Amino acid sequence: MLNTEFKKKFEAEANTFTKAAIKQDYLLFMKKMDSIENVAMIGALLRVKNLEDLKRINQKGDKIELSNTQSKENLAITKNADYPGGINALRQEVAQIFYTPGVYSEIKTIKANVDFIVEKDGSISNVNAQGDNFTFNRQAEIALYSIPEKFSPATINGESVRFSFKLPLTMNIE
Repeated sequence: MLNTEFKKKFEAEANTFTKAAIKQDYLLFMKKMDSIENVAMIGALLRVKNLEDLKRINQKGDKIELSNTQSKENLAITKNADYPGGINALRQEVAQIFYTPGVYSEIKTIKANVDFIVEKDGSISNVNAQGDNFTFNRQAEIALYSIPEKFSPATINGESVRFSFKLPLTMNIE
């Protein structure tokens, strides 16, 4: 319906400059509609991930209990969480999944820091992107949640543990 209405308005206009303005308005409007749709999708995705996280928390054996005999020195991470192929493979995967048309920015270079948890089973949860551009942050969160591969989990004394991971992202718009 929106396409039809914009097309009618475009075809009815005789002035070339006004036609160009109508086309520009249409493209901007569709980009914003796309962004709104993606916000709704991330909301649904976050709801699903939150439910998964709650199930995981409620499972027995998910807690790390410290006895009086254990010290913090014994809890040094013996192996960090790692993505198959390393950090560069993770960046490439995010770049392939990232939905660039969903980002609206007048600034050429956009940055965000994405924090997330690598769970004991290698899945990710609690993805949170912090940056100056809201649409870039949301698309980064969607991309991280959409990664098909699991991480190899971090370990302490041979046992898998949850691990906080930070991934800085930068996008140049041309």
